[in-house]
Amino acid sequence: MTRRPILAFLSGAALLLAAFASPAFAEGGHHEKKPEVHSWSFAGFFGQYDKAQLRRGFKVYKEVCSTCHSIKMLAFRNLSQPGGPEFTEKEVATLAATYKVKDGPNDAGEYYDRPARPSDRFPPPFANEQAARAAMSGAYPPDMSVLAKARGYGRGFPTFLLDALPGLSYQEHGVDYIASLLEGYTDPPHDVKVPEGQYYNAYMSGNRIGMPPPLSDGAVTYDDGAPQTVDQYSKDVTAFLMWVAEPHLEARKHIGQGVVAFLIVFALLLYFTKRMIWRDVAH
Repeated sequence: MTRRPILAFLSGAALLLAAFASPAFAEGGHHEKKPEVHSWSFAGFFGQYDKAQLRRGFKVYKEVCSTCHSIKMLAFRNLSQPGGPEFTEKEVATLAATYKVKDGPNDAGEYYDRPARPSDRFPPPFANEQAARAAMSGAYPPDMSVLAKARGYGRGFPTFLLDALPGLSYQEHGVDYIASLLEGYTDPPHDVKVPEGQYYNAYMSGNRIGMPPPLSDGAVTYDDGAPQTVDQYSKDVTAFLMWVAEPHLEARKHIGQGVVAFLIVFALLLYFTKRMIWRDVAH
């Protein structure tokens, strides 16, 4: 194959990749926008959770999101464990006592409600899916336990090539998507009609979402002086959901850092050992 056909082939392949990465192709002709790339304290090799942000995010979840969405895989005691919001055990016990959970059966064979303990998991807002749909006009609010890891989006060419490489991949697709979605409620364009009971969201697939705008400025009171705005609320609750989905992120990164440090030291020891053994041997 001569050089000219090779160049033509490479040019065609590049155009094809660009077409697949274009917004029109990736979004199926809809108006939805790509989520904004945010700056997260837990991103990167040395990233860590911001404890104050996790506490604020939990408050937003408790006062706003928990009325519809569950976090059924999270136990109250997890809130006091290292690497998370790190509430005190007394704070966790007091918080748990404000919830009711079903227990039993008792001696009479009946189930009963009791105050939750730190070892209990967060009770869901609805008894079952049917009750949730009945209360939400047919919509079913998803559980948020692993939402930050389950959601995502394609970043397009050429960044998706980096996402396939270990150590260079961008792992915050889910949190970018959730934060952007919470801030993406706007009035629909004049040529878009939104059905009754749905809302226009710039980042939602198809731009239609059944969840009303959950956040508004001043809706949640912060005690640490952080801005009480939709932008701050969305980032805080999203960071909290990331911790719920990956509570051992800091421990995992610390282990990885130790392994990398060991491999670097081991490689240096091998190099200097080789030099010492073979320095007097002619090559």
